[in-house]
Amino acid sequence: MASLGGRTAVVTGASRGIGAGIAEALGGQGVRVVLVARTEAKLKERAARIKGSIAVPCDITDPKSVEQATKRIITELSGVPDILVNNAGIFSVAVAAETTAESFIETINTNLVGPFLFVRAFLGEMKARNRGHIVTIGSIADRTIFTGNAAYSAAKFGLRALHEVMRAELRGTGVRTTLISPAATDTEIWNSVTVTDPAGKPHSKRPMLDPNDVVGAVMFALTQPARVNVDELRLSHG
Repeated sequence: MASLGGRTAVVTGASRGIGAGIAEALGGQGVRVVLVARTEAKLKERAARIKGSIAVPCDITDPKSVEQATKRIITELSGVPDILVNNAGIFSVAVAAETTAESFIETINTNLVGPFLFVRAFLGEMKARNRGHIVTIGSIADRTIFTGNAAYSAAKFGLRALHEVMRAELRGTGVRTTLISPAATDTEIWNSVTVTDPAGKPHSKRPMLDPNDVVGAVMFALTQPARVNVDELRLSHG
């Protein structure tokens, strides 16, 4: 396993859940981590737990906010990060006929456009220096269709396509890209979601992955030798 000590990283959606776990795991390996999220108070509270980390509030759905945040990050790190983890995302359940235009657009902007904006900001310099690693947090819904996921699956299928395009374009450049696609994971994102069975009847929360399962997969991909690219990891409940 390669050492991550001394490297730099940006993690989006880092104020809670999987993103917070990834940021803490990276910090524990001696990585200087930039935590990105919309809620400044929670973000600063989380960053205070990680030695040497930086909190950068950002609305990833707003190109101007991303531009300001990425410029600050590049200044703070004296260049683009060695690692970008595109983790931020939102999730809701509604059948297509009941999905509002506003909800659909917000889901696409958060889960697909935002990650692209961060890639766009950092990828050029990563290629120029022949190193870097982009980790995309996808979902089981980037390959499998579920009812009620019109917006979410559309975004995650698009995110997987973005990853696969990058993988094709980056071969031989020294820049690696990995897609981590977990099944349902027990985070706060599920607190407002009612899960139903095929008959439409609510039932108790189905078995889920622990956030640390996803964190472990991310760290596995990041710590492989430079000659190894983990193209994709798909995680399901045992």
